[in-house]
Amino acid sequence: MTEVPPQDSRSFFMLPQAPEGAGYYVYGIPNRGAAQYAHPAMMTLLLMVEREWALIDRRKFGVGNISVAGGLYFGHKSHRKGLEVDVRPVRKDGLHEPVTYLSRDYDLEATRVLIQLFRACTASPLVIFFNDNRIPGVLPLAGHDNHFHVQF
Repeated sequence: MTEVPPQDSRSFFMLPQAPEGAGYYVYGIPNRGAAQYAHPAMMTLLLMVEREWALIDRRKFGVGNISVAGGLYFGHKSHRKGLEVDVRPVRKDGLHEPVTYLSRDYDLEATRVLIQLFRACTASPLVIFFNDNRIPGVLPLAGHDNHFHVQF
């Protein structure tokens, strides 16, 4: 039987932390999913992107901070409503480690496809911050060399 993920006071669920066969892995501070409580719209988007990604690439993409339980402040000005998520760029070697868009381990084409999937899997407008200006539609923001930030 599948275990139900923890739920917070807003009725937001924690992103499942290690589902078998998933197209993503989790990272973030605080760890163990403490900052991965997602609004239902974000949870739906993440799970849709994950399924589409798993069909086209064997590497997993990294899902980081979303929101802590109850939307409390945890060092981020954002990430309090469960409608924002940090995602690592795709690495050529598939390791579950950080990479910047300036690294030779960075896979520009795969990251472009992943960002396109985020846009394709929702009818809602998204803002995506990432400092690689070779990817259409992303906006630069200080501190976003090693992850892109997706928000409704």
